[in-house]
This record gives sequence, C-alpha cells and structure tokens, in this order.
Amino acid sequence: MTEPTFAFMLQHFFLKRLMNQKNASPHTIVSYRDTFRLLLEHISRQTHKSPSTLTIEDLDARTILDFLDHIETCRGNAPSSRNVRLAAIRSFFHSCSYLAPGSLDIIQKVLAIPLKRTSCHGVVFLSVEEMQAILDAPNLSTWSGLRDHTMFATLYNTGARVSEITGMKIMDLSLSTPSVRIHGKGRKDRVMPLWQSTVKLIKNWLERINHAHESPLFPNARGKHMTRHGVAYRLGVAKKTAEIRCPSLKEKHVSPHSIRHTTAMHLLQSGIDISVIALWLGHENSVTTNHYLQADLAMKKQVLEKLTPPHTGNIFFKPGDALLKFLESL
Repeated sequence: MTEPTFAFMLQHFFLKRLMNQKNASPHTIVSYRDTFRLLLEHISRQTHKSPSTLTIEDLDARTILDFLDHIETCRGNAPSSRNVRLAAIRSFFHSCSYLAPGSLDIIQKVLAIPLKRTSCHGVVFLSVEEMQAILDAPNLSTWSGLRDHTMFATLYNTGARVSEITGMKIMDLSLSTPSVRIHGKGRKDRVMPLWQSTVKLIKNWLERINHAHESPLFPNARGKHMTRHGVAYRLGVAKKTAEIRCPSLKEKHVSPHSIRHTTAMHLLQSGIDISVIALWLGHENSVTTNHYLQADLAMKKQVLEKLTPPHTGNIFFKPGDALLKFLESL
C-alpha cells in the first residue's frame, strides 16, 4: 500500500485533525500555520526543493533540530518560542504515525526531541504612577492618540491578552451592564466588568469609529483589526513619551503583557483573592497565577530588608551530639 505524500499529510493535519477533529481555536491554527511556513521555507533553502515536493524523509530529526537552532540563532527566538514551534511539529508527527506507519522510525526520532528548559524570569509590572504615565502619554487631540488611550485603559481594566484586545468587536460591549466579553485562549470566553472611567472613555471613542456590530473596537487606520505588533508599537511610542514624566520606565521593558501583569499585581496588592484573579485573567490553571504571589512576596522581602531589625544579640548554635558535630563539620 502506497503511503500518502507529505503534502497530503500536512493538509490532512490542518483540515481534518486540527479543524475538524480537535476544533482548534483560530489562534492555534495561526500559530501552527506560521510554524510550518517557517519550517518549509527553511528546508526549501537547505534542499533547494519546493515545499510541495518535500517528503517525510526531508523532515528527519536532524533537519528539525537544525530548524530549531536556526530560529534561535538567526531569528532571535527565545527558548519558549522554540518550544512552541516544536510542540506544533510534534503534534503533526504524532498524527503522521497513523497515516504513515512505514515512516515510524523517522517519526519516533522527531517525537523524541526534547523541549528546551527555559529560565523563569520575574514578573515585570508597573507601579501605579508608571501605569498612569503610560495612560496619559497619548495625544488625545488625535484619532490614534484617543484610540491608544482608550485601548491601554481597557487593557489595564480587563487584564486582557494582546490577542484578546485586538479581537474585541463592538458587539462584545455591553455598556448597560457595564462589561465586555473577551474571547480567550482555547475558545474560552469570559465577561469582564468595566470601570465607569473606562465606560466613559469607550463611549467617547465609539463616536469616532464604525458602529457595525462586527467592527473592531480598536481598529487601525484602515478600519481593520490591529495586529499584536501594532499594539506593541503604539505602546512603545507611549512609553517613550511617559519616560519624560516617569524616568523609572526607562529601566523597564514594557509590553502589552506587562500591562496584564500590572493588572494582576495591582489586584493582588488591593487584597483580591488569587482565585478571583485567576478567573479575571482567564487562567485555566491557578498555578500560573501563583507567579504573582511569588513576585509580591519578593517585593515585600525587599521592603523588609530596608528596615532596621531590632537588636537581639548573637545566638550561636552548638551541636550537643557527636553525630551532630560531625554533620556540622562537613
């Protein structure tokens, strides 16, 4: 029996496996699509073969490892991004094991490629003063400045991911409640309450954009949904302006996700229960939210170290047993 071609298996993976059987979210489809676009372009450059003529043998473990090294060294991807790409490739090869049993040797070697360990960096968040400086930075006399001011305020209010803020539509708003429906990862929606200050900004903003239900809440200059890169760029412009008023921002890398972290930390410092914050952020696993607890404890420790401890005298431990003395001498 002739095994299916690589092109057929890739199409089957996206159309049947991801879209039909797993009902994967659009975000997952886009992420996996970008992974294979990068992979096929890389292999085509190495083999001088067009993507449609590649075979499963052209995607052996050595080639996959070379691609993973390429995106780290040449494209500057972090280990976490490398692992996202590898996860997509693993998912494809797992489905190939059912379609091409004759290539199991190649498939198993690719599936055996381990994820790369990543460093656990501290949570980057802004103080109240720094966040306010970011919000005040856009020029409200311009269309884009008013949009940015309203968008950053909504980001801070909801703790939304950048993909969630760019995906917001007019129909997601309920100003009478007031709240906004956020379409989260894995097709998980959540309804977030809006502060009255945010509602006032949004009402003012709605007067300047298309009111059609399907229209983006925060469109670009062409009336389309903004990209995550567009939001990051506009935030970078605001940060540059805010640094004049708040010089401490110069020492921080501020991204849309930093505002999400800021929302979580400010909620935590206001006494909100960690389980409520997990729901607020749309975390499926509360372990993810616990990083904010650790960051808050680290901050409190820094404050404690600045305090002068009371004088209690020096207390020395004296082991009173021969075995304890031996252990103490090690």
